[in-house]
Amino acid sequence: MSTPPPKTPGTPWSDGLRFAFGTLTVLPVKVTRWDREAARAGMLCAPVAGLVVGLAAAAVGLFLLVLGAGPLLAAVAGATVPAVLTRGLHLDGLADTADGLGSGKPAADALRIMKQSDIGPFGVITLVFVLFAQVAALAEAYGGSWGRGAFATVVSAVAARLALTLAARVGVPAARPEGLGAVVAGTVPLRGAVLVGVGVAVLVGVAGLLFGTYGLVLGGVAVLVACGCAELLLRRCVRRFGGITGDVFGGLAETAATSALVVLAVW
Repeated sequence: MSTPPPKTPGTPWSDGLRFAFGTLTVLPVKVTRWDREAARAGMLCAPVAGLVVGLAAAAVGLFLLVLGAGPLLAAVAGATVPAVLTRGLHLDGLADTADGLGSGKPAADALRIMKQSDIGPFGVITLVFVLFAQVAALAEAYGGSWGRGAFATVVSAVAARLALTLAARVGVPAARPEGLGAVVAGTVPLRGAVLVGVGVAVLVGVAGLLFGTYGLVLGGVAVLVACGCAELLLRRCVRRFGGITGDVFGGLAETAATSALVVLAVW
């Protein structure tokens, strides 16, 4: 683990935005603080990073449609761009989490398996099905209309990062004393996590109004289902590993994104 950068003057929210974009994306944002106050603000700002990632993915998908590509290629772009903008870390975390959960080993051994650089059979199978589900759901959305496809792309990215905000709440321990999980675990007050969650659900619902009342309801439901599925995985990981890790955060993000896309695919 690299030496944390020294504290520098700045408002918690500016530091938080730097923390969120610097740790959750590949965008050239320098993390100027690596303490728990910055981590708290960063996790509260995580959905903002998701919004930027989602907009970028939607822009690429729409550009391909303008060039004459079909819904399937736009859907592939919608799944690829978020992976590129996160260096594939969330997908890697999902695979490692699957390997740890599927190993059947005690917590310490499972955590050691997750930390290895290779990928096991559980990880491969999980990645294949999750990516197939994401592409299939996005293809269904883009097949309905370009607006539905773009909306689903953005909502899934925001919901993925909202899951991280909720997972960093007070009361959720870290499984290891080092790493990103240890830095952010338990930093977000429960009230703050709830407010951010409600705020995201409301904003997504309002955006869904562009497609009518059904869009409002479905947008809110997609966020709730995404957070619910991520919460189930979170609880399983806390019981299994004794807490959360950076890999678990990646698994939660991909779980939430996929769940949101599946809900929006039935539109």
